[in-house]
Amino acid sequence: MFDVQREELMWGDRKLVLETGKVARQADGAVLATYGETSVLATVVAMKEPKAGIDFMPLTVNYQERAYAAGRIPGGYFKREGRPSEKETLVSRLIDRPIRPLFIEGWRNDTQVTVTVLSHDLENDPDILAMVATSAALTLSGIPFMGPIGAARVGYVNGSYKLNPLVAETKEESSLDLVVAGTTDAVLMVESEAKELSEDVMLGAVMFGHKHFQPVIEAIIRLAEKAAKEPRDFSPPENADAEKAVLEVCEAELREAYKKTIKQERYAAVDAVKAKVVAALCPAEGEQKFSPEKVKAAFKEAQSKVVRWNILDTKSRIDGRDLSTVRPIVSEVGILPRAHGSALFTRGETQAAVVATLGTGEDEQFIDALEGTYKERFLLHYNFPPYSVGETGRMGSPGRREIGHGKLAWRAIRPVLPPAHEFPYTIRVVSEITESNGSSSMASVCGGSLSLMDAGVPLRRPVAGIAMGLILEGERFAVLSDILGDEDHLGDMDFKVAGTDEGITSLQMDIKIAGITEEIMKVALAQAKDGRAHILGEMSKALTAARPELGEYAPRIETMQIPTDKIRDVIGTGGKIIREIVEKTGAKINIEDTGVVKIASSDGKAIKAAYNWIRSIVAEPEAGTIYDGTIVKIMEFGAFVNFFGAKDGLVHISELAPQRVAKVSDVVSEGQKVKVKFLGADDRGKIRLSMKVVDQETGEDITEKLKAERAARGEPEPEEREPRSDRGPRRDRGPRRDRD
Repeated sequence: MFDVQREELMWGDRKLVLETGKVARQADGAVLATYGETSVLATVVAMKEPKAGIDFMPLTVNYQERAYAAGRIPGGYFKREGRPSEKETLVSRLIDRPIRPLFIEGWRNDTQVTVTVLSHDLENDPDILAMVATSAALTLSGIPFMGPIGAARVGYVNGSYKLNPLVAETKEESSLDLVVAGTTDAVLMVESEAKELSEDVMLGAVMFGHKHFQPVIEAIIRLAEKAAKEPRDFSPPENADAEKAVLEVCEAELREAYKKTIKQERYAAVDAVKAKVVAALCPAEGEQKFSPEKVKAAFKEAQSKVVRWNILDTKSRIDGRDLSTVRPIVSEVGILPRAHGSALFTRGETQAAVVATLGTGEDEQFIDALEGTYKERFLLHYNFPPYSVGETGRMGSPGRREIGHGKLAWRAIRPVLPPAHEFPYTIRVVSEITESNGSSSMASVCGGSLSLMDAGVPLRRPVAGIAMGLILEGERFAVLSDILGDEDHLGDMDFKVAGTDEGITSLQMDIKIAGITEEIMKVALAQAKDGRAHILGEMSKALTAARPELGEYAPRIETMQIPTDKIRDVIGTGGKIIREIVEKTGAKINIEDTGVVKIASSDGKAIKAAYNWIRSIVAEPEAGTIYDGTIVKIMEFGAFVNFFGAKDGLVHISELAPQRVAKVSDVVSEGQKVKVKFLGADDRGKIRLSMKVVDQETGEDITEKLKAERAARGEPEPEEREPRSDRGPRRDRGPRRDRD
């Protein structure tokens, strides 16, 4: 019934299996891929006819994780998967970026890729497997896809590269988490987070990954030789005549338009040229040589060629800069009076207003993942409102682009954050893009770093980011530093590099052509290093390091360690005690299973009160120490005093005052504040206190003074005896005699 085809290979010390012909047979292409015990199903479907009225390739990629893959039931009320998680969105983008450039130019058929995680062994991240399975499904589908591609994860452990490290190895041992994808000949996509690694190490990691995914590409080709469908009958639309006609009409004017350095003026000039071209080649009356759609497509090509030719021929860019110059930068901090930390970072016509907020353990984000639920203490959110580019548009929940750009900035900054045990705050950074003309994600990195330092977060070092572009025509190429939006749109590469003056913390590369070589990447990394150093220098004019103190409105957090067997005592039955502490002190309290207690408040007195209260619960009083206390109960034989948190002790009537006391109530009353000395505990654990050896005004220990006075009067030292309440019932010794 099933015509199943398989390919297997050992890859990074684990078996990779690609299988087709058994599952999802009605899709154009379907591959079940298994690596270790992680399995994903990738399917591809493309419509038979092109989508009318569009000038782009309509590709949709959906990566989805099913909770059953890890033997879990989704959280929440409905107990089923809902809107895509952040990881699902990021992996969807990860798959999209390397495959999109490989569809034949002019393909306009609606194409959908769906990747479903069916099994997760909690050791092998499904993202790499999803990319491989997608590549295989596209190669089998008959769709005009110029693949296949391969993909790999690269770690860096103890100075050596590691292919496809396990999830735990990536988190705990590796100083690099890099994903690379590409074809047999070139690299198409890179995504990474690093702990301040050098350019040489990063480039080596990219090439290591490229080398080691070649066997996967070969396996996909072998599978395609056995199971691929016939290629679809598709010929790219010819538009050479229209492009030639458009250039004849507008080349000179288009070159002049692209000499305008101000974005809005340049756009207006380009629109005017476009209107002239449409009027000339598509007149309202008379014969039209070309359709309006063809003319508009040809004009886009003309724009691209004019910009690219100018850069390659003159080494001068749209705004007049040379290839390596960074636009003017203005950095400001402390722009918002009530925010914990804030910065405004402006680079040319790109601007980010970035705000840092410090919170407590209660503010940590719970992440419900296949690996289980965990908490994240560092959050970075990126917002791109339409006004930032002078347009109107939809306002709502963040889209894929906003999530992706925010995650890139998050990866860039996270490696320099202080560890939680040194800085026990939840940290949220929000980047509001207020102007955009090229690389707002890197502006978010720069502004985010400044806002965190403004908030007093002790970053290891400031972080800056820069976006590099590429113009590649045959053997000639030009690498561009700090690209504009037009250079990104009309160029061949978007290569973002972020890091400190010590090394790279994040690298992301997207290619719009069939790939780039090691030589080009080396030039781009070297040029990016110089640009990053310049940006760090400009940022230092606003702030060179974290402020020594937190902002006025930021919460203060005091951390203390208590024995784990005392956690129950602090929380109390049903949380009674900890609720009382919070209510009476006003501080927020978070207790971890390890016994770490975090006490937070903007009021230092509240923190101190809560700290002392908790300490009194878990600590033991020290013998010989004087404490402040309150009389809580009066008995015939003495008074009970609350003196150490919840601890009470007895001041025997003989310890109330230096002189003989006939009646306890003659000396003290309930609710009275007193000073007591902790004498210790008897054999039964009963706490014994003394007031008579403490000066009730000054709190001074007057034991020696009393001894001296007794000696002067010739009185012997009194014998220490147990209080009556601790000696059990009084024996019946007959009638009491008068002993006077």
